[in-house]
Amino acid sequence: MVNFKSLKVFSLILFAVFVFTGCSAIKQVTQTLVNLQRLKFKLENVNGFRLAGISLSDKKSISDFSLSDGLNLTKAFSSKSLPAQFVLNVAAINPNDGTGGSKQTTATLTSFEWQLYIDDVPTVSGNIERPIEIPGTGQQSIIPLSIGLDLVKFFENKGYDGIINLALALGGVNSSPARLKLDAKPTVSTPFGAISSPRITIVDKQFN
Repeated sequence: MVNFKSLKVFSLILFAVFVFTGCSAIKQVTQTLVNLQRLKFKLENVNGFRLAGISLSDKKSISDFSLSDGLNLTKAFSSKSLPAQFVLNVAAINPNDGTGGSKQTTATLTSFEWQLYIDDVPTVSGNIERPIEIPGTGQQSIIPLSIGLDLVKFFENKGYDGIINLALALGGVNSSPARLKLDAKPTVSTPFGAISSPRITIVDKQFN
């Protein structure tokens, strides 16, 4: 014979467990989303800039190029191609260090879709090649993005001098990412699967 009183008690226990675990899962999801939103990024610097195979790290102006370098650059420009390669270092901060009531959490970027803008002109896009961990220490971690693009393709209207000066501003002696920005979509792994943030704009002046 079925003991309806025991069955009722058992059902209430199951319901309580379901509610408890459900609330716990919801809380975890909410906290994960909060942690993701607290991740901050900014453009740190540009390294290893090469234009048509020529390093710009020791050059301030067009006059710093050797005669042979100048000939190679003008020849490349006349053929409508000035390929540039460089590494754009993106600084990331994960403030989830266990203080202020938040749990210390290491964020693992599984995807970081980005599009590069130079002087507000949309250029190339890409993604990270492998997951990157950002420890919950409140200290900067660096995400290196290897970038290659043909400057003539996007900036032919600037002319030869304009493109060379642009390249020097980005990767010369006084290299700065001030004329760059990234439109990016970070995705992190969680116990509930990958979660993406809305697209963000990353600049050099401040963490976003």
